[in-house]
Order: sequence, then structure tokens, then C-alpha cells
Amino acid sequence: MELYRSFFIIILLILTTKICLSLDCIPGAGEVLVEDCGASLLPAQYLCTQLDIDPDTQQLVNCTKEGRGLTRCEAAPGILCTPFCNSTFLKEVECLWTNGYSFDTALLLSVFLGMFGIDRFYLGYPAIGCLKFATLGFFFIGHLVDVILISTQTLGPADNSSYIIPYFGPVLRKVLVGENTYRKEEGDWYTDKHSWSNPAE
Repeated sequence: MELYRSFFIIILLILTTKICLSLDCIPGAGEVLVEDCGASLLPAQYLCTQLDIDPDTQQLVNCTKEGRGLTRCEAAPGILCTPFCNSTFLKEVECLWTNGYSFDTALLLSVFLGMFGIDRFYLGYPAIGCLKFATLGFFFIGHLVDVILISTQTLGPADNSSYIIPYFGPVLRKVLVGENTYRKEEGDWYTDKHSWSNPAE
């Protein structure tokens, strides 16, 4: 009976706290109250300028394997966020999950010891590393290919994590083109520039 009573008291406290917070949050003149700022605000209505970057991984402190992390953002003037009735809120943003593989180390290993497969061992590909070691980097052709693949960040760690690169460093991102990508129509460059190509005109 005592357990039910304490459970009931806790639920009652939570409900009264929520009711008090919602009653206290009354927007002033020219202010708008938004229920969930993290999900409903448009990009021009907030700024996320205070990124909490981990110095070891060079990504957000709470970055997950799914490539998402929380960061503190501030809404534009005149927008209040519930339940705390202020303009700051947490928003889920994209980040790159890292697992300790440094881009600089992988590239240096590939350039200087790639013919022995050390770069592939470092990135977690032991089978290809053994083949490169046995064939002297596939007779130096595989060595050259791996230097190009690692320097363009096409070849990454085997666990599908990202390299540790400075947050504002030379990270290459893939831009995918799909059905929703706008393509600007352009005329035929050869016939437009050379009027002599069509003598009838």
C-alpha cells in the first residue's frame, strides 16, 4: 500500500509541475509560443552556434553510431519554446561517428608503408592487408590505388565509422543526385557557340 501511495504522489508532482510550467509560460506582445522547437522550427528561425565539440573525436560530444547528436540552439527573437518558456532548446543534428581512426595516420601509413598492407591492417581489412604484404602492394598498383582511395576519403574504416579529422578540416562529403535534384537546362554548347555549324541560318 505504501508503494502505491508513493507512486501516486510522484505522478501527482509530475502532473502539477507540467501544469505550473504551462501556466507560467505566457507569451508577451509579439511573441509566439512553440510546443516543440527542435522539430517544428524552420532553419531560418534558429541558430546553433555553440557546438559542443569533443577534442578527441572532433565531432559532437554525444554523436551516436546512427550519425545523430544533440546540440544547443537558440530560437529567433520573439519565439519561446516550451516547457521552460525561453528561447534555447536542444536539436538533433547530423554528425560523423568516429571510432578512433585518424585520417592523417591512415594516409601516412598508406603512402610510406602501403606496399606492405599496413594501411589496410590499420583500417581493419586484414585479408587485403595480407594480400598486399604477400604481393608487395599488388606489385605497387594496389599501393597507388589505396593512396588515392584514402586521400579522397573513399576508403574508410571497416567498422563504417568516419575518420577523425578536425571539425572544420578537409572533410569530403558525397552529394547525391536523385529525382528531386534540380537540373538547369542548358542549350547545346556546340551549336550555340558556332553559328557556322548550321549554314541555313
